[in-house]
Amino acid sequence: MAEPGSGSGRPTDPVGRLLYRIARWLAIFGGVVLAGMALLTTVSIVGRAAFSAPVRGDFELVAIGTGIAVFAFLPWCQLTRGNVIVDFFMDRAPVRAKALCDAVGGLLYLLLGALLTWRMVFGGIDMHRFSELTLTINFPRWTTFPLSVLLMAFLIVVTAYTVHRSFREMRAGRFLDGGDGGGGSGG
Repeated sequence: MAEPGSGSGRPTDPVGRLLYRIARWLAIFGGVVLAGMALLTTVSIVGRAAFSAPVRGDFELVAIGTGIAVFAFLPWCQLTRGNVIVDFFMDRAPVRAKALCDAVGGLLYLLLGALLTWRMVFGGIDMHRFSELTLTINFPRWTTFPLSVLLMAFLIVVTAYTVHRSFREMRAGRFLDGGDGGGGSGG
C-alpha cells in the first residue's frame, strides 16, 4: 500500500529508530550470508566442472543459508514498506486509506508471523528430539531453528510497530517516516 517516496523512510521516534538500526544490520547480515551461498555455489560448480569434485552437500548448505538470509531480510522489508505492495490499486488513494490498508495488511502479517514462529518452535524441538539430520552431510537440522525463531520474533516486533505506525498515520493523515505514499523506493 504505502511506500516511502521523497523522504528518507527512516522512523523518527526512538523505538522506530532502534528497530531500523537492528533491521538494517540484520539485512546486511542476510546479504553477507547470501553472498557466501553464491560463493559456495560458484566454488562447487567450478569444482564439479574442472575437477569432478563439487562441494559435498552444497545444495543443503545453500538451502540452510538462504533460509537464514530470508528470515534476516523480512524485518527490514516490513519496516521500510518493502514487502508486497499493491500500489496499482492504491496509487491515487488518500493517505488515510493507504494507512488503513497498511494496518489491515500488517495485522494479517502479524498473525501469520506469530503462527509461523509458534510452529517453528515446535518443529525445531521435534527435529532435535528425533535427531533429524540432512541427507548428504548429516548436519543436525534443528540447529538452524533457534536463529530462525529469533529472527521471526524480531519480525513480529517490527510488524507490531508498523501496524501501530499505520494507525498513527491514519489519525495524522500523513506518513510519519517521510514517505508520500506514492511510487519511488525507500532506503
